[in-house]
Amino acid sequence: MTKGPPGGTATAPEDLSPERRAYLAALRRDRRRLVLCRAGVLVGFVLLWELAARVGWIDSFIMSSPSRILATFGELRENQILTHMAVTLYETLTGFCLGAFGGLGLAVLLWQSDFVSRVAEPYLVVLNSLPKIALGPVIIIWVGAGTEAIIVMAVAISMIVTVLEMLEGFHTTDPELLRMAGAFGAGRWQLFTKIVFPANLPALFNSLKINIGLSLVGVIAGEFLVSKAGLGYLIVYGGQVFQLDLVMAGVVILALMAVALYGCITLAERAVLRRRGR
Repeated sequence: MTKGPPGGTATAPEDLSPERRAYLAALRRDRRRLVLCRAGVLVGFVLLWELAARVGWIDSFIMSSPSRILATFGELRENQILTHMAVTLYETLTGFCLGAFGGLGLAVLLWQSDFVSRVAEPYLVVLNSLPKIALGPVIIIWVGAGTEAIIVMAVAISMIVTVLEMLEGFHTTDPELLRMAGAFGAGRWQLFTKIVFPANLPALFNSLKINIGLSLVGVIAGEFLVSKAGLGYLIVYGGQVFQLDLVMAGVVILALMAVALYGCITLAERAVLRRRGR
């Protein structure tokens, strides 16, 4: 049995028209080509990087190489690297959750009053444009030189994006649908819970996808400034002692962590939207 359209019934392969079968086969071929091309680009880049380091096109001491990075992974004590990864992951998830839920709550409050929303809009734009790293010394003085400062940095970077993204979605919800529901006596909170918020679930997950990366950026920026553990600390330490292989190993781990976190949000989005029949 093949899966039918959302909310519909499954269709047996023999019930499909030849044109439909050809279309589905073309989609599968296109997906396979896409996966193969992506994998080919990555493998080609790694091989070219290794070749350039071996034949002397680049200085492997400065640019490192895949083989040297793998050797660095082997030299790192397992408990040490896991500790650094756990610290960065904890700070990232904490900052992400605070920024996402705090930003969503603030967006809901601003949506309640169009006048307050218009008053706050230019300040939100300025805060979003402000380089948060410039606030690093101030944040350290306010909350102390520790994990708290790193989490606050992550929240500062991700929260405003959530507010702007969700507020824009709330304000662009189908006005005709809202007026019709209001004509039937729906209150403000009912409009939000039954129409506005469900209509903006894709926007919410889109902001979460953006924010998980921004939270990781904020954490690494904070660890650059003040930390005693974490991948950012590992990268800074490697740069200070000129162990560029260690720096590149930390960058590779960060990339893998970012992909994994993004993938988790994508899976959650598919599960939620599938459950709602989208």
